[in-house]
Amino acid sequence: MTLEQIRIFLAVAERQHVTRAAEALNLTQSAVSSAVAALEARHRVRLFDRVGRRIALTEAGRRFMDTARALLAESEAAELMLADLGQTAQGRLRISASQTVGSYWLPPRLVALHETHPGVAISLKIGNTAQVARAVAEGTADLGFVEGEVDAPDLLTRVVDRDALALVTRTGHPLAGAPAPDRAAYLAQDWIVREPGSGTRAVFEDHLAAMGLALGDLSLAMELPSNEAILAVVAESDYASFLSAGTLAAHVPAGISFREVDWTARPERAFSVLIHPQRYRSRAVEALLTRIGGA
Repeated sequence: MTLEQIRIFLAVAERQHVTRAAEALNLTQSAVSSAVAALEARHRVRLFDRVGRRIALTEAGRRFMDTARALLAESEAAELMLADLGQTAQGRLRISASQTVGSYWLPPRLVALHETHPGVAISLKIGNTAQVARAVAEGTADLGFVEGEVDAPDLLTRVVDRDALALVTRTGHPLAGAPAPDRAAYLAQDWIVREPGSGTRAVFEDHLAAMGLALGDLSLAMELPSNEAILAVVAESDYASFLSAGTLAAHVPAGISFREVDWTARPERAFSVLIHPQRYRSRAVEALLTRIGGA
C-alpha cells in the first residue's frame, strides 16, 4: 500500500466518482481505477461497489476512510516538518475557519502573513464550527478559527478577538426602528437561522435564553447555511435574523438594516483559534499565531 494509493482512494471515496477524482488529482481515469483495483487486490478487500457507471463505498471502504485520512495527514505533516527545517517560514499552511471569522476577520491577517512570509502557501477552507474542529482534530487543517463556543476538549483554544450579533431586517421593517423588541415581538416574527453546528446559531440561542425563549418557541421560516444567503432573503422579505455586527459594520448590503442589541445582554461571542496540542507546529503556524496573538 502506497501513499499515492491512499490519496487516490480518498479522492474517489469523497466524490463517489472515478472521473471527478481523476480530474481533481490531474490523473487519467484509468490510472485512478488501476490504483484502486491494486489496493483492493493487494489486501483482498472490496472498497467500492460498482453498479453500472456509479460507485459507492462498501462498509469496509467506510471503515477504512478515517484511517486513510489519518495516514495521509501524518504524511503531509512529515513533509511539512522537513520543508520547515530552514530558517524562514515556508511550505503550506492549511486553515479551516467558520464562515464569519473566515470571510471577514481572517483574510487581511492572511494577506499580512503572506507579505512578510512569501514562501508560505496558504489554503483556507470554510465550514461551520463543528466541521472546523473536526478538521483540526483529524489533522486535515493546521489551525482552525471559529466563533462562539466549541466542544473540542482534545484541542487547545485561544481567544483572539470578540464580536457581537446584531438584529438584521430589511430596510423599513417594523423591527428596524421600533422600540426595544420584547418576547411578544420575537414570537410574532418569522425568523431565519443558520444551520446546526454554526457558532452564529449557538450565540443566537444564548440570546433567546436571555429573552426567556428557546429556538423552538419561534416561528422558523428557513434554515440557511451561509450569511450571504440569509442577507439575500432578508433583503427581499419580512423575515429577520441575527448575524455578525462586525461583518455588517464593514459592509451593509443594499436593502438591509441592522441594530445592535441594547434591550438585553449583548449577544457576544469569542473568535478563537483551535490548535492540536500533539501536532508539529511549523514556522508558518507559529508566525500566524504570533501575528494574531494566539501563541
